[in-house]
Amino acid sequence: MESAVAIPEKQPERRSAEQPDLLSVDNLAYEDDLHDGLTFEIIEEERTREGSKVRSKGIYLFPNLITTAALLCGFYSVIASTSGQFEKAIYAIFLAALFDGLDGRVARWVNAQSAFGEQYDSLSDMLSFGVAPAILVYSWALQPLGRVGLACAFIYTACAAFRLARFNVQIAVVDKRYFIGLASPLAALVVASGIWVGIDNPAWIDISIIGWKILFAALVVFAGLLMISNVRYFSFKEMDRKRVPFAIMLPVVLLLIGIAYNIPLGLFCVGLIYASSGIIALIMSRTKKTSVQKESVNDAI
Repeated sequence: MESAVAIPEKQPERRSAEQPDLLSVDNLAYEDDLHDGLTFEIIEEERTREGSKVRSKGIYLFPNLITTAALLCGFYSVIASTSGQFEKAIYAIFLAALFDGLDGRVARWVNAQSAFGEQYDSLSDMLSFGVAPAILVYSWALQPLGRVGLACAFIYTACAAFRLARFNVQIAVVDKRYFIGLASPLAALVVASGIWVGIDNPAWIDISIIGWKILFAALVVFAGLLMISNVRYFSFKEMDRKRVPFAIMLPVVLLLIGIAYNIPLGLFCVGLIYASSGIIALIMSRTKKTSVQKESVNDAI
């Protein structure tokens, strides 16, 4: 009986020896040292190549510095839009898109990818490609529409937030060859280049006419809805690793010539073509699938 009573008393000791107590004095002291309240420090868990978890302090400098530059461009675009300097606001959005394309590549080149960098990049994208284009189109064209214009601009911003949140939770499970929904930088470029065309051609795009205001309201809502759609868009992330037929160079050269001839119109047309490409591919895929199903039913009959 004595031995039977002694066994349960020893089991908690053995369990505590096998599993470290996260609330022990040493662990709590270690946590206090990490978060002493006197420093500005980032602490995150990373996995080594062997799969074990390690705690890392600090951030990777170069990719996060580029992300900060993109964030600055988005912030400046908002300030320029509210000040009526619409062309500068457009340039800032384009520059933010350039930096946004660079930070991920730099992180991969120097093997400096981290969870902090991914979240920081999404927050930067939210300002540069979710808020800045909406403020730009509202300040330039939609403000006279009152609440309707405000609602259209907000729909775009809300869709950008939904799209970025969905991208964050699906980043490990989606096919990297495709974007699910129109990427927020590309949606921002469609909106910004459309406004650039209007600014550059005031003779035939008179923004004081209500019809043009409604058209730009529809454009910003359309771009926002494409961001949260399940339409797949080719991401071009692996194009630099593959060989392509030499004949592809000809349309690329012609495209560059067209953009150089009229930069605002050329960029806007390229953006619309890309935004439409996912919808066209979806329709063709659905049509092909329907025809295959009909053929299988006919064969069964």
